[in-house]
Formats: sequence, structure tokens, C-alpha cells
Amino acid sequence: MREIPEYALFEVREPQSHTIPFVYNSPHSGRIYPPEFIAQSRLQGMAIRRSEDHYVDELFGEASALGAPLLLANFPRAYLDVNREPYELDPRMFDGLLPSYANINSLRVAGGLGTIPRIVAENMEIYSRRLPVQEGLDRIEAVYKPYHAALRRLIARTHVQFGFGVLIDCHSMPGNVRVAGASVRPDVIIGDRYGTSASAELSRTAVGIFEELGFNAIRNKPYAGGFITEHYGRPSRGLHALQIEVNRSIYVDEVTLEKRADFPLIAAAITSFMRQMADYVAQFAGDSALAAE
Repeated sequence: MREIPEYALFEVREPQSHTIPFVYNSPHSGRIYPPEFIAQSRLQGMAIRRSEDHYVDELFGEASALGAPLLLANFPRAYLDVNREPYELDPRMFDGLLPSYANINSLRVAGGLGTIPRIVAENMEIYSRRLPVQEGLDRIEAVYKPYHAALRRLIARTHVQFGFGVLIDCHSMPGNVRVAGASVRPDVIIGDRYGTSASAELSRTAVGIFEELGFNAIRNKPYAGGFITEHYGRPSRGLHALQIEVNRSIYVDEVTLEKRADFPLIAAAITSFMRQMADYVAQFAGDSALAAE
């Protein structure tokens, strides 16, 4: 197996005491780029960073202070994407045959955004040459599987401790995102896989809180939630998963990647959102719409 990067691939920021039935997850905000990966890439500097969910780990950074663990990736999404099935792989990227269990026909693979991405935003090809198949499989073993093992442990612990749990999967979206038929750009999109990954009450509450905080918030369009939301959301078992996409143009310059002056205000608003969500769940914790019967 190839050497994994010489840094902590991810970290869990634990609360002093786990007092609310939430787990926060930031899988795409990693910004430590392995030198070997950079050497393989035709992209350098800002270009390779276009797929990052810039500073989302900081926007949701008060989760642990509010009583919930925060899992965050340090590796970049361009290196490996944990918000995919474990083996969504593009055979055009690799020298050699992929294993028979690889999903080579998904829409995400076709778009260049599989578990080992082929492109970053704006359809820029990452690699200057094909990768050995074994390297892709090694990344999955060394990075993907430990990350999901950590996430599963946090969710299971929460479920056991509280009898139910809420996973908030934290992301950002490009500033040019528009919704068909809407005249105003969305600031926040709440994804619940069209009602299958979380209760409707929880989703509507999340949208309502953001609206009261002054954001233009909508549900599911064009982002309904990725693999993590779909895979871990089981409302019938009392496990709810919401994906939150924050429009990154409201808090970062998308060209220079520098934080805007009002970054602290956006972060404070998101902290308020997290606090209000915890208050709502505490109030309705016994409701069968949240806790499975």
C-alpha cells in the first residue's frame, strides 16, 4: 500500500460534554494537499482548490461549544471525496482494470466527480496522466473507510445516548447557483433527499430558522443531499440527516479565496442556527416525527 499523507487525515472536535443529539460533519473543507498529489496534478495554486467547501469547518466551528461533535476532513475533496459511494470510479482515469464491484456508471462518475475525482470545478482536469488502479484502491482503504468508520461511531453513540440523532452535513456552493423559476439566488439550501433522509418538520424548521436570520433559504433544489445524507438518514429509526449548502460568495471572495469582511457575521448567524435547531429538537424530542417509535 502506498504511504498515506503525513498528517491527521481528519479530526473530531469533541464537546466537553455531548449534550445535544447532533453530529456535525464537514467532509469537503479540507485544505492540506499531499505533495505527491500535487506532483500528479496538472493544476497548481488556486486552481486545484476550486472544489473546496472553503472554511465551512470554521462557519460551523462552534458546534462543539454547543454540545455536539464536529467531524472534519483535513484532506481535500479533489484528492478523495467521502460524499460518494466507496467505489464510484471512472475507468478512464486508471491504468489497469477496476474491480468488478466498482460503480463505473453513476451520474457522478460521468460528470468527473466520483470517489477519486477527475475534475475540479469548471471542468478542469486534475491529473496529467492515468493513475494506477491500486493507488485509487489504496486511497479508499486509507482515507475513505476510516473517515466513514469515525462518522458511524459518532452517529451510533448519539443514537444510543439520546434514542435518536440528527446529522448535519455541512457544505458550500458556488455563488453562481440559481434555481429555475426563482429571481433571487439562494443563500442556503437544505437538502433532505426529498423527505427521505429527515422528517419534514425538521427540514421546514431548518429553512424557517435561516429565513428568520435573514437568509434566502430553500429545500432540495438543486442540491437534495449526497451520499452521506442518503446513506445515514433513516427517519424511521430516529436518525435524521440534513445537508446544508451555504452560498460561498456571501462569505468568501471566490477568486482570491480570502474571507469577506462580514465572515464573522455569517459564522455568528450559523452558530445561532445551530443553537435554535438544538432548542427545537429539545422541545420536540418526544415527538414520534423525530424519535422512532
